Amino acid sequence: MVFEKFQSKNVCVIGAGPSGLVAARELRKEGHKVVVLEQNHDIGGQWLYDPNVQGEDPLGRNPFLKVHSSMYESLRLMSPREIMGFTDFPFSPNYQKGRDTRRFPSHREFLLYLKDFCEYFRLREMIRFNTIVHYVGPLNYGVSSEDLKWVVRSIEKKSEEVVEQVFEAVVVATGHYSQPRLPCIQGMDTWKRKQMHSHIYRSPEPFRGEIVVVVGNSFSGQEISMELVKVAKELHLSSKFLNITEGLSKVISKHENFHLHPQIETLEEDGRVIFIDGSTILADTILYCTGYCYAFPFLDTKGMVVVDDNRVGPLYEHTFPPSLAPSLSLMGIPRKILGLPFFESQGKWIAQLLSGKKALPPYEEMMKSIEEFYHSKELDGIPKRYIHEIGGFDYCDKYGENVGFPKLEEWRKELCISTLLNSFVNLDTYRDFWNDDDKLQEALRSPYFSQLQDPSSLNSN
Repeated sequence: MVFEKFQSKNVCVIGAGPSGLVAARELRKEGHKVVVLEQNHDIGGQWLYDPNVQGEDPLGRNPFLKVHSSMYESLRLMSPREIMGFTDFPFSPNYQKGRDTRRFPSHREFLLYLKDFCEYFRLREMIRFNTIVHYVGPLNYGVSSEDLKWVVRSIEKKSEEVVEQVFEAVVVATGHYSQPRLPCIQGMDTWKRKQMHSHIYRSPEPFRGEIVVVVGNSFSGQEISMELVKVAKELHLSSKFLNITEGLSKVISKHENFHLHPQIETLEEDGRVIFIDGSTILADTILYCTGYCYAFPFLDTKGMVVVDDNRVGPLYEHTFPPSLAPSLSLMGIPRKILGLPFFESQGKWIAQLLSGKKALPPYEEMMKSIEEFYHSKELDGIPKRYIHEIGGFDYCDKYGENVGFPKLEEWRKELCISTLLNSFVNLDTYRDFWNDDDKLQEALRSPYFSQLQDPSSLNSN
C-alpha cells in the first residue's frame, strides 16, 4: 500500500511486560500518542517477582487475580541470554555490582534487563503504574472497524479513583502465564488436603517433610519437582506420558524418594491419590503444574473474540480480530517462540497499521485465512488448546515480512536448538555445562553484540 497520509492515534497499551514495552516503543516511534496502563508498581509483567501470594486463591479460580506473576524464587532462564534480547538491545552481561552475569541468569536479571531497556528508550513517561484495567469495550459498536473507538475504565489502586478514557486503539499485552489451567479429576472438589497451582509456588521450604504429588510433566513440573525432591519426604510426579526424556530419567535415578506415575484417576477424601494403573499413595499436597489459560476478563468485544478451549479467536496471524482490527490487537498470544524479537515485529506491524503505512487484507480474506489455518490443524490432529503453540522459527520469519523485519539470525536458531537438546539429556545441569561454545563464539562476534555501548553505562542515557 502506498503511504498517502500519516495518522496519529491515541493508543492504550494494557500491560508493561516485555510485549507491552516494545509495543509502546514502536507506537511512539511511529508517531502515535501512547498510554500504558500497568497494574503493578513497576515494569516487567510476569518477570516482576512477587513473593506475597498469601491472599491468592490456591487454585486461581478468581478471574481477576491478585497476583500476576507466576515466577518462583529460584527460577533461571531456560534459554541462554544471547538469544533472549530485542534485536536492537542485546541482553549482554552487565558487570555492575549485584548483576547476574551467568549465561542462564535468574529471573531478577532479566527484569533488570527490561528496566535497562525501559530507561534506554525512556518508556516510563508513558506508563501509569498501579492502575488496574476493569473494562475495555467499543464506544461506538456497529461502525466500521476503521472508525471504532474504545472505552477503557481503570482503577487507581491507592486512591481507588475510577478513570474512564476513550482511545482510538487498544493493544492488549497482558501475557498468558497467570490464569491457572486445571485438570478435571474425579474427587478434586472434595479432596480435604492441600491443593494448589504452580502459579503461587514460590519455594520448596513449605513442603519440607511432606508427601507431594506434582501433576504435569512440562518444563515447570520438572523444574519444581527437582526442587521439591530435596526437601519432601516423597515426590510423586504424575505425567500424562511416561516416555520421559533422558534428562528426567537421570534426575529420578539420583533420588530414592522421586517416583513417576501415570495420570491420576481419583482423589479420595481421606487423602488418597489413585492413579490409572491402580497404584495408590496417601499425599499431603497436590501441586498442579498444568499450564495456564488465556484470559481477558476486562475485555468486552460483544462476542467477536472468544477463548474456546484455550484457543483465542478468531485472530488473524494470532494478533488481529478481523472485525475489530486494527483498532484492537492482542500481543504475545503465540507460545514456544523466541518471544522478544517476535513481540518487536508485532509492535512494528500494529504501529504501522494504525498510522496507515500498512493495511490488513479485507475482512473476508482474513477470515478465510483463519478458517484454513484451523482446518489444517484439525487435519494434523492438533487440539484447539495447542493452536497457538508455534514451535518453530519459520512462522516468526514469515510474520516479520509484514514490516520488513529481519529474519532471525542463524546463530540464534542454532543456540536455541543446542540448548533444547542439551536440556533433554542433562536436565539438571544444562544451564551450567554446555557443548555449543563454537556457536556461542560465532554469535558473540556478530554485529548484534557490538551495536550498543557498554551496558554498565546504560543508566546514564
